[in-house]
Amino acid sequence: MDTKYFVVGRPEASEHSPYFGRYISLISDPDILSTLQKQWRETTAWLRGLSEKDGDFRYAPDKWSAKEMLGHVNDTERIFAYRALRIARADTTPLAGFEQDDYVRAGGFEKRTLADLGEEFDAIRKTTMFLFRGLEDDAWTRQGTASDNLLSVRALAYMIAGHELHHRRILLEKYFPSHRLSA
Repeated sequence: MDTKYFVVGRPEASEHSPYFGRYISLISDPDILSTLQKQWRETTAWLRGLSEKDGDFRYAPDKWSAKEMLGHVNDTERIFAYRALRIARADTTPLAGFEQDDYVRAGGFEKRTLADLGEEFDAIRKTTMFLFRGLEDDAWTRQGTASDNLLSVRALAYMIAGHELHHRRILLEKYFPSHRLSA
């Protein structure tokens, strides 16, 4: 998948809540389309190197399993991309929030294979990239409301990339420090 030439630039602090700034700050490349594509390649390759047994691992009893973590990443990317679509299409309807722990509890991720969740990540990220690559230039700065916060489409793109990177780092540092990332 090739990215288009247009570089959206980093979102301003006024385009998202401070909470999401923690994810946005993890992304240094101003070319978010290239970043999403690079992440897609790195993460899908890394996930293929894990075993099914790895999917049930928890680094502490009260923490999500690796499968639950990946399920959460998948759900969140889907929700953030949906928000981006609605806002990009000039839909001014305020969008509801979601409670991540409730989603994980109801997600049934423990019944699925890690490979299946990895394939789902692959499919979701591909559709996310198609969505963002297909936007008109002015759609990137369009703003809407989600979880009672003002958000721009470009902030959502950075949030998707930063959220995935945040959780990938947790997986690499706390779950699988011996499984190096290979691109």
